[in-house]
Amino acid sequence: MNPPEASQTVHHRTPANLLGLDYLAEAEQIGAPVVPIIDSHAHINGVKAAPVYLKAMAAYGVTRVYSQTQMSQAAAMREALGEKIRFVAIPEYMADDRRRAMREGFFENMRRFHGEFGSRMLKFWAAPRLRDFLDPEKDADIIRIDSPLRRELASEAMSMGYMFQAHIADPDTWFATKYADASKYGTKLEHYEPLERMADDFPVPWLVAHMGGWPEDLEFLDGLLSRHSNIYLDTSATKWMVRELSKHPRDSFLGFLEKWRGRVLFGSDIVTLDDHFETSDDTNARFGAHQASGETEAFDLYASRYWALRTMYEREYDGPSPIADPDLEMVEPEKYDAMSSPKLQGFMLPTELLKVVYSEAAEDLLEKWWAEH
Repeated sequence: MNPPEASQTVHHRTPANLLGLDYLAEAEQIGAPVVPIIDSHAHINGVKAAPVYLKAMAAYGVTRVYSQTQMSQAAAMREALGEKIRFVAIPEYMADDRRRAMREGFFENMRRFHGEFGSRMLKFWAAPRLRDFLDPEKDADIIRIDSPLRRELASEAMSMGYMFQAHIADPDTWFATKYADASKYGTKLEHYEPLERMADDFPVPWLVAHMGGWPEDLEFLDGLLSRHSNIYLDTSATKWMVRELSKHPRDSFLGFLEKWRGRVLFGSDIVTLDDHFETSDDTNARFGAHQASGETEAFDLYASRYWALRTMYEREYDGPSPIADPDLEMVEPEKYDAMSSPKLQGFMLPTELLKVVYSEAAEDLLEKWWAEH
């Protein structure tokens, strides 16, 4: 399949829609997925954003989302999405007192998410960039996923019936540029050592985000899954997944998914915000706020992730991603700019494997865990 032609309707090209696509028309062309999709990783917030996100869900066949929603937004999102949303317990990342929010505040959120919102998965965010806004020495108890503080949190959470989600590492492109100082950020491999200790010491399921943080290296992920039967992966962070998974030969990627059937879950990492309905080009604004300005751009932002993932998994496609990827310019500024995008490869997964990635893996892990705990 060649890249789709731009819609005949005038469609403003944005970083979420470089090809000028009509994402609703594209959804109709792709058709319903082989099974309803469960999105295991998103961040759904905003009373204005919720109905627009619901429109993207419906168009692309997504029937449930596991969301890392801000506590202040959880009640409104439950009202807007009903049974379509389940909540992952997180700290208040944007709190004025971030240190408190990630210490005793996280314990408070964990208990409240569990009691009021039925959460059964708790997120450990251990991204290297924590070192950019915390003190690596004074805040080591927050930064290290296996610190005594985190272990205390994990122990209480496990006793309450939580399983865990974790963000461990970031793209190789980041380690080549913004994380190049290994004395500050460590090597990428070093970030997995504490994760593996935690997976051994807390034997509940661990859903490790963003293809385990290393979609660039399927061999490493194979070893990680071999060593820990309680580690699972999600395919969230769409731009990153499209860029790196598309580089693998089809046989290699299919072989990995076949070997680890049920251990790889669909995820998008879509972030919805009411800020997307206001005009802004401030890239320093609240995370992701500048990515859309108005309902049309917000819909394209959300739908583009589902379009890209379904195209990668289902279709015979060999062409550019419709989503701009700033990592390209970050690594090769002489070759790329802010509106450049990588190649997207369609893997045409067999129907039975699509069923597993889209739904059955999440049913066997997340849906079952929620039902039993």
